[in-house]
Amino acid sequence: MRTLAVGAAAGLAAALALSPAPASADHEGTPTVRELLERCGESTDLCEFHPSGAPEYFQNTSEPVGSPVYNCTDHEQLSMVEWSKTTGESNSVNLSMTATFGVVFKQSFTLSYGHEWSSSHTQSQRTQVTAQPGEVARVYYGPRMQRVHGTYELHFPDREWGHYIWYAPFTAEGPADDQGSTITQSTRQMTDEERSVYCG
Repeated sequence: MRTLAVGAAAGLAAALALSPAPASADHEGTPTVRELLERCGESTDLCEFHPSGAPEYFQNTSEPVGSPVYNCTDHEQLSMVEWSKTTGESNSVNLSMTATFGVVFKQSFTLSYGHEWSSSHTQSQRTQVTAQPGEVARVYYGPRMQRVHGTYELHFPDREWGHYIWYAPFTAEGPADDQGSTITQSTRQMTDEERSVYCG
């Protein structure tokens, strides 16, 4: 019985030694994450995305929208600024999410969190601004965003870069479904150049 036990242990060790070891695309001398994701669904037997934790929500940096309002009069001026701003998605490898890896990501996101990934959001509005004499008024908009971290698992039918299985870290950002967006306005004094151009 002792001989059989030793033989079984040796056989298990040999099997483990021959099994394909996975590798990660975050070390020197390995393919880039971009190279791996470009092959997702094209030359893989398996391509899956595994999210890590819950989405992170954050307020994006506010940017000016619409046209500035120049008050060239000698009294307070109320104006309506009409604007529209579309916020899209981005990711850590700067690849279009319309590719196969993006479809895989969005399917995994829906299964993991129970709602769909939002690729873009358009906010349109007419915002009232107030400018005192000699001032410039502007509207600023900052959308609420979500960020998801995770890892792609890719299985290849043949060895690629020396391995059958690769893991690739990935991060994506996009507009949140619940748009608690920030809309603000600010004013400042016109410069001499602006006064010359817009006030004559």
